[in-house]
Amino acid sequence: MILVTGATGFVGSHLCRLLEDRGLAFRAAGRTAAPGRVAIGPISGATDWSPVLDGVETVIHLAGRAHVLTERTADPEAAFREVNVAGTGTLARQAAAAGVRRFVFVSSIKVNGETTAPGRPFTPADPPAPEDAYGRSKAEAETALFAIAAGSGMQVTVVRPPLVYGPGVGANFRLLMRWAASGLPSPFGACDNRRSLVYVGNLCDLLVRAASHPAAAGEILLVSDGEDVSTRDLFSHLARLQGRRPLQVPVPPAWLKAAAGLSGRRAIACRLLDNLQVDIGLTTTRLDWAAPSSLAAGLQATVTRTRTLR
Repeated sequence: MILVTGATGFVGSHLCRLLEDRGLAFRAAGRTAAPGRVAIGPISGATDWSPVLDGVETVIHLAGRAHVLTERTADPEAAFREVNVAGTGTLARQAAAAGVRRFVFVSSIKVNGETTAPGRPFTPADPPAPEDAYGRSKAEAETALFAIAAGSGMQVTVVRPPLVYGPGVGANFRLLMRWAASGLPSPFGACDNRRSLVYVGNLCDLLVRAASHPAAAGEILLVSDGEDVSTRDLFSHLARLQGRRPLQVPVPPAWLKAAAGLSGRRAIACRLLDNLQVDIGLTTTRLDWAAPSSLAAGLQATVTRTRTLR
């Protein structure tokens, strides 16, 4: 039996459908009760996970406080730590006590940092260098999990995805899709950066593999589609998939960052214009894994199926 936390979220809902399609026994847990889902309530260091751990051999932990670009909490560090660190640690300790054999933690590439130098992708061996409260909370949770694993018989696997996209995606990726569909020009014509992305179907496929593969125990796994893309080319792909001719003005990225800084949106601009690449070599070789969907196929599915979800 596999326990999926955060089952109602973007990745969690896709993962549950994949597990169902493959005939794998799982239990979906969310904050509130619903058909096919067990309620666990708010996540904190005091959460009682015992109602969902009975008979569970594997946990795939997706639930947590998500990263947001505009933080409205007075003390975001404390809020992230309570959910992502204390909440994760409590679940792991209770899981180990309940006899769970494998704990797969979905972390974030933000543990590695925000940007990479050209030709220098992040690797699992890089020292953590998170730059915000969310990234720090994920890094601290990873450390806590490996400490719990060392003192118990439970195996821990950490998966650090970059930006995840797919049908139903929200936030900035959805906004970029709408922009590309509008026919309005973009200023990304001179943006020749490289970004690693991961299609939600590819991420879920890896999570299922990591849940059972013997070589995944104790590993930190990076994941992507295996094809990096510039923001300029990503915008063009999204425009064409939505029946639009991509119109792009070659504005120097430095100018765009400066303009974004004046409006308080420099962080958003950096996520669009800087490099962020990941090296998935260890993941592919250690787990004998390859992304089942290409970048092109993932984008096609995202555009086509997101329309049906509106």
